[in-house]
Amino acid sequence: MDLPRFHDPLWLWALVGVPLLVAWRARRGSAALAISRVPDRAGGVWRLHLPFASRCLAFTLVIVALARPQLGYSWEENLTEGIDIQIALDISGSMGAEDFQPKNRLEVAKRVVNDFIDQRRVDRLGLTVFSGAAMTRSPLTTDRQMLHFLVDAVELNTLPDGTAIGLALANATARLKDSQAKSKVIVLVTDGVNNAGAVDPASASAIAEGLGVKVYTVGVGTAGRVPVPLPMQNPRTGRREIQRVLMNVEVDEELLRQIADRTGGRFFKATDESALRRIFEEIDELERTPIATKTFVRYEETFQPLAWAALALLLLPLLMGCVDWTVEP
Repeated sequence: MDLPRFHDPLWLWALVGVPLLVAWRARRGSAALAISRVPDRAGGVWRLHLPFASRCLAFTLVIVALARPQLGYSWEENLTEGIDIQIALDISGSMGAEDFQPKNRLEVAKRVVNDFIDQRRVDRLGLTVFSGAAMTRSPLTTDRQMLHFLVDAVELNTLPDGTAIGLALANATARLKDSQAKSKVIVLVTDGVNNAGAVDPASASAIAEGLGVKVYTVGVGTAGRVPVPLPMQNPRTGRREIQRVLMNVEVDEELLRQIADRTGGRFFKATDESALRRIFEEIDELERTPIATKTFVRYEETFQPLAWAALALLLLPLLMGCVDWTVEP
């Protein structure tokens, strides 16, 4: 943001002398024009006024230059301890279930996560994705543009199949263990039952508890059989095709509730996009902290053009005097 200012504004009081000088000259009348060195060979009245006008304007520009006009560029720095949030997002095949319209569970979750990122403007956020394995897509950062790019790039079936809740929790906790933030939070979004990974959820939640990390768990999905698109090989063509299979995808609500209760967080159940959005809005309110900011400004001097313009105006009468203004009869 541009912030113009004068470094020495007291010099601007000298501008009061400009109208006083003009009034004094007007009272003296045309006889005062005799101070001009421009010879009046052609009888041009405007040439007699030009030296005085140029000197007045030069005087004005010199005063403004002495006041040192500056143009500043500002930015803000967070002075208080913010919140570090690691989002753990399930990308197992069941997250492709199409009970969340207009597309599937994962696409809706990505859209809601992006909105959540926009709301946490003063906090650091990271992203962990998991299915049968867990992978950090982004460490803690304040770069919202990069986070949106990484969330949008998340796809189904890019990791071994399964749902490794314990491993995902351990991965997200590892990203927060060195954090110096006042509050450390994990938001874990899943639609399944822990059935993979070398770390069990109880051990991972105990580690999170010991490190002071709160875990908010979100179970997504509706009850009953739902259509899930799965990659399958067509026996007639031999090509892999996406086929929709009705599956009963269970959410281990009891496990997710135990993880949240042990770490001081909360468990939520989302059965559609609006419910999922309300859950993230509630998490946003639960973990919102007032942030004080301080503005720093770097100023750039801009008096140089004024000084050069004043010099040009002072030289103008001399240049005019070098021109022969005599009009031939």
